[in-house]
Amino acid sequence: MEFRSVLTTCPYCAVGCNMLLQVLDDQIVSTLPAKTGPSNEGSLCIKGWNVHEFVQHQDRLTTPSLRQNDSLKAVTWDQALDHAASELTRLKDTYGPESVAFVGSARCTNEETYVFQKFARAVFGHNHVDHCARL
Repeated sequence: MEFRSVLTTCPYCAVGCNMLLQVLDDQIVSTLPAKTGPSNEGSLCIKGWNVHEFVQHQDRLTTPSLRQNDSLKAVTWDQALDHAASELTRLKDTYGPESVAFVGSARCTNEETYVFQKFARAVFGHNHVDHCARL
């Protein structure tokens, strides 16, 4: 049996809490707060304590998919992004630029949020940008 601890950052919000993933034979078995984490100083919220449970969950999607005939078909990232871009363009062309709202996530960094709102305003052409910190 091989055991190791992997220092990482919690994926749930933008606080940036440090944690240690406890890995046994390449399977994450538990999570511990990193005592030296500058933002969490050895604490984690309930989401951080349980973050290891979703990583290896049997129902987790690990590849992009497109719905075809009421079922999901695995596709490449390029195909998925091309489809998303063409659908956004179709909605904008059909219903106007204000037909889509952009809602950001608390998981994003300030830099990601800036790029997100810039895309909505400069590329899509409207100011319907919001933020959801209720994760």
